[in-house]
Amino acid sequence: MQITRAEVIPIELKLRLPIRMARIPPIDRVHAFFVHLETRDCLNAWGCAVAHPNLTNESPQHALIALCQCADQAPYLHPTNIEQSLARLEPLTKDSLAARCAFDLAFHDLLGLAAGLPLYRLFGGYRNKIQTSATVPIAPVQDSVDFAKSMARQGYRLLKIKGGEDPDLDVERIKAIHRSLPDITLRLDADGGYNLEQSIDVAGALIGLVEMIEQPTRPDDLESLRQVTRYSSIPILADQSVSSPRNALYLAANHSASGFCIKVAESGGLLGARQINAIARAAGLVTMIGCLIEPMLLISAGLSLALSSPNVKYCDLDGYRDLVNDPTQVDGFQQIDGWLHASEVPGLGSNLSL
Repeated sequence: MQITRAEVIPIELKLRLPIRMARIPPIDRVHAFFVHLETRDCLNAWGCAVAHPNLTNESPQHALIALCQCADQAPYLHPTNIEQSLARLEPLTKDSLAARCAFDLAFHDLLGLAAGLPLYRLFGGYRNKIQTSATVPIAPVQDSVDFAKSMARQGYRLLKIKGGEDPDLDVERIKAIHRSLPDITLRLDADGGYNLEQSIDVAGALIGLVEMIEQPTRPDDLESLRQVTRYSSIPILADQSVSSPRNALYLAANHSASGFCIKVAESGGLLGARQINAIARAAGLVTMIGCLIEPMLLISAGLSLALSSPNVKYCDLDGYRDLVNDPTQVDGFQQIDGWLHASEVPGLGSNLSL
């Protein structure tokens, strides 16, 4: 088997409505990059990454340059020796998370196609479905309740409430949603918007109302994260604080969180994401597989990891729902009443309509 062609396809993906998150301006679009690998025996593999200065700390222009440089080298790489091939690309991807992620996914997809197996089975095949949350964006109280109800009508039984701008308002929003939907499980994602005192106060106010709190303190304030974890009776998950295996090892060694939220895009692909999950598992920490605002191809990669490991307790893979022009055609999974069900399509189970 030999790679005969590597193509990089950039596309701007727009959102139905701008999304508000703590600490950054509203987001109304992201730039996605699709990598297409074709082999001599007519296998067609796809990879994907996103770039946004406020989400991934990488500009689309920077990502595109690195991706095109990697594409030039792809025909000289072994198509199924993933570790070796990505190591040879490392000089080109060390400063580009997007390039690393897109080619990581493309090589993993190619491995699944060559083996005739879906990736979740190649990774361990622990389960074939998992329940995901739907995200309730930052909004006034009644708007948050109305949005939560609409997600419940669509079958979701897990809701992740975005917060971080106003801790008192976040508590009020969650209490209002809980009153309206008492049988729905709630989570809070503060996106690093609270200080230490606010984080502890919010955790105390939400006992019995949320199953966990994600990234309450600033990503670089690891000591405050450790203190919140120590004093909170609600599990505290690190998200933006754990973007690499090295960060994960530090957090685990210092008991800085109850678990990790792992995002394939922020981990530079599936290799990095699986390493972070292995560190968490060895340290006795739970993991959640999360996502950015991203195409279904990236969601499929995250799902492959979520289904493969018994250490994955939480799943939040709904980042494709608000995209209006996602070209991904996914046969690898279905979403039914808030559950993501895998199929037996080889690789990532995705094709593109471009």
